[in-house]
Amino acid sequence: MVCSIDHLASHAGVSIMSRGGNAVDAAIATNAVLAVTSQHMCGLGGDLFALVHEPGAARPHSLNASGRSGSGADPEHLRAEGHRRMPAKGDIRSVPVPGCVDGWMALHDRFGRLPMETVLDAAVHYASDGFPASPLLAFMAPTVAGIRGGADFAAATGVGAVVRRPGVARALDAVAGDGRHGFYQGEFGQGLLELGRGEYSAQDLIEGNADWVDPLHVDAWGSRVWTVPPNSQGYLALAGAWIADGLPLPPDANDPSWVHLLIESARAAGFDRPDVLSETADGAALISEERLSPRRDEIRLDRAADLGGSYDAGDTTYLCAVDPDGWAVSLIQSNAAGFGAELAEPSTGIFLHNRGIGFSLQPGHPAEYGPRRRPPHTLSPLMVTDPKGSLKAVLGTMGGDAQPQVLLQLLDRLLRLREPVGAAISAPRWILQARHQPRGFDTWDERGAVHVTLEPGCPSSWPAGLIERGHSASVAGANFGHAHAIVRHDDVLEGAADPRALTGEAAGF
Repeated sequence: MVCSIDHLASHAGVSIMSRGGNAVDAAIATNAVLAVTSQHMCGLGGDLFALVHEPGAARPHSLNASGRSGSGADPEHLRAEGHRRMPAKGDIRSVPVPGCVDGWMALHDRFGRLPMETVLDAAVHYASDGFPASPLLAFMAPTVAGIRGGADFAAATGVGAVVRRPGVARALDAVAGDGRHGFYQGEFGQGLLELGRGEYSAQDLIEGNADWVDPLHVDAWGSRVWTVPPNSQGYLALAGAWIADGLPLPPDANDPSWVHLLIESARAAGFDRPDVLSETADGAALISEERLSPRRDEIRLDRAADLGGSYDAGDTTYLCAVDPDGWAVSLIQSNAAGFGAELAEPSTGIFLHNRGIGFSLQPGHPAEYGPRRRPPHTLSPLMVTDPKGSLKAVLGTMGGDAQPQVLLQLLDRLLRLREPVGAAISAPRWILQARHQPRGFDTWDERGAVHVTLEPGCPSSWPAGLIERGHSASVAGANFGHAHAIVRHDDVLEGAADPRALTGEAAGF
């Protein structure tokens, strides 16, 4: 089974498995198609994190394929220009070297079964011969159709309009034929160096951006929940789950105390994220019982906590795949915000992410912008096993800062309430947002003083129940994520793709 936001991508992954590939091959094939059809959410110019379940292994394999800033990164120049935070759009300095292709190659080199040319075949086909524009792509394409390198999207004049991406087809062919060298030292890499004008050196593109790292885990609701370590914010989903597991959550998610206690768990886990998250952060310490127990003890049933002095939008795509032999992949890949920095490598038309917005411009901050550094990352793939390592579920979502909050809700619905996957994925959600002009990447700027945005269609008891408990809350439209999950019941797979993506599909055979 494969779940993604695009039925074309899901079927490409299933097709690879039917041809003898494993879940890793399928995940790469799915992601490659998404890189073609869903440039408004992901692509070869973005980053990647993944968890791989190997049957019989005690823990998943964890891959960090997030890129590093260029050797020319200089925070003093930005501060001298008056910047207090990293520029979000139109500035190459917010574009670390993209890690996506390095991630594909690391996954394929270690676990792949089919030739890379076969794995990328569907993506090359859609890039060369065309694909129908999805509703979200047709909506967003006009914002970049006039940008240098964005000519491909001038054809996305409406839903179903055929879009072709010949430059991306050439880049994919280069990866299939010559691996990472064909990409980073090829047409794309040369264009990136020219666009960077000193931000990157040739050596920056020679050095890889994919590292196998030790995963993090907590035990919650009778299961073991895994994620990738910092620079990912995945630890927040684990911390929130550990905190919530010790609270008197009600048996009915319609009860306002359910949403209140999960919100409080997420706030307790995440309010100091801007201070502690960096590539050098100690992930195990961030989810330790010693750190989280006092936070859980402050949570009350009848009121929201005041976190002010208690303690010292994002666009992304998630996919998951499980094969007949029990291999499983939880993979998340992103441009950060929409079309990323709204800069494209002009020759291939590959848009570049703006993940550098996670850097700090505060002098001496552990995540300060500087040469060859990885920024704090919102990408948070999850995997669930039993305590001995047997696979139970893979899940993840897009949503910027809201990813751990959406995942916390799904974990409770799937593991404790034991809801069917489709019901859990489609159920109304809440997210936490900055109180003033939320951008999707600034939730914790006020250190826990957040607004709760409730999805339209949520239980009528939620808004009044939260306000009664002292929360700032309202029902409104927002980015509530595109979450997907596959749950394993012995030899039966149960999966669902998020209906919020409009064109997603859980495909299997």
